[in-house]
Amino acid sequence: MANPHEKKYHEAAIRILAVDIPTKKDIYSGLTRIKGVSWAISNAICNELKIDKKRKISTLTEQEIEKISSFIKNPKLPAWLLNRRRDTDTGIDKHIITTELDLQREFDIRKMKKLKTYRGIRHIQGQPVRGQRTRGHFRKKGGAVGVTRQRPTGKSTKGGEKK
Repeated sequence: MANPHEKKYHEAAIRILAVDIPTKKDIYSGLTRIKGVSWAISNAICNELKIDKKRKISTLTEQEIEKISSFIKNPKLPAWLLNRRRDTDTGIDKHIITTELDLQREFDIRKMKKLKTYRGIRHIQGQPVRGQRTRGHFRKKGGAVGVTRQRPTGKSTKGGEKK
């Protein structure tokens, strides 16, 4: 008898845009596994393509998977839903997904560091960038606040003897 609490490591998955999505998930939550697809984008995909959000990923046909992946690559959505509005290089609104999103973020951070913007300087220093307070968190090694204790030197105050 198999243990019901044991994890199954070989679950079936459907591949959409180089991401394995477990077949037991519904379409609405399964699409959010793709980097760059939020809950709002997933909802918009289901509404635009007229796919029931509660259907399981396993019920998708090849044509539906192709439709979903082509829509994610080139979404026809309002600009406020896209993750890269008014791109600094081209000036157009676009939506970036998967590894391209990571690369673009890294290039943006490098550009901020090179231009020595406030955010770039905070990235260089390893400090929080978005205005968080730093007294209680974001400390690296040895960043205690308050009174620090001196290390004993090994000499006693009475008669010059060591303890």
